[in-house]
Parts: sequence; C-alpha cells; structure tokens
Amino acid sequence: QVQLVESGGGLVQAGGSLRLSCAASGRTFDIYRTGWFRQAPGKEREYAAAITRSGGTTYYANSVKGRFTISRDNAKNTVYLQMNRLKPEDTAVYYCRATMAIATYWGQGTQVTVSS
Repeated sequence: QVQLVESGGGLVQAGGSLRLSCAASGRTFDIYRTGWFRQAPGKEREYAAAITRSGGTTYYANSVKGRFTISRDNAKNTVYLQMNRLKPEDTAVYYCRATMAIATYWGQGTQVTVSS
C-alpha cells in the first residue's frame, strides 16, 4: 500500500507560480514512476508530467513543457511540480499518481485556480 498526499494548490493570478508537493508513505520503495495529472471541470483527467524513481528521466505534456518542472527528493519521499507562467487554462484539480509493477495509487488532489 502507498499513501499519497498532495499540497500546495491555491489561487494565483495569470503569470504567477505555484509549487505542488506529493508526499508518499508506505511501500515507497516499489514506486518506479510518479506522475502529475490534472482534471478541469467538465473535462477528463489528463497527464501533465512524470518522473522516474531515480529522477533521471522526466516527461512532460506539450501543454506544460517549458513552464512546469517536475523534481523529487527521495530522502523525503516527495515529488514536486513547479508551475511557472500559469495560465487560466491550467485551472484544475491536480493529482499525484504513483506507479508500481502491480498497482497504481492516486492522491486526493489539490485545487489550482488561475485567475485572468
């Protein structure tokens, strides 16, 4: 079992920045990739970014590439999503997902609202 807790969401003006955190507990040593997803009202959940366990490889959706940076601190079992130059279309609930060989786990989400 893995538990994920996201934090760092909030209200920010367009052009601003936020940093989200995803803290993992439990069988964290079995996690080989952690990703951030987001879901806007009335839309399907979509992938935003991901990072491997070692932190050596990162992945980004085209919509966030160049503005968002995913990173991790394995000593704290925490993955971060630094979001810069935020746009109103980035407004969504952001979820963290931990991928293991036999299961995936989701956090409860954190709301990000970008005002124009």
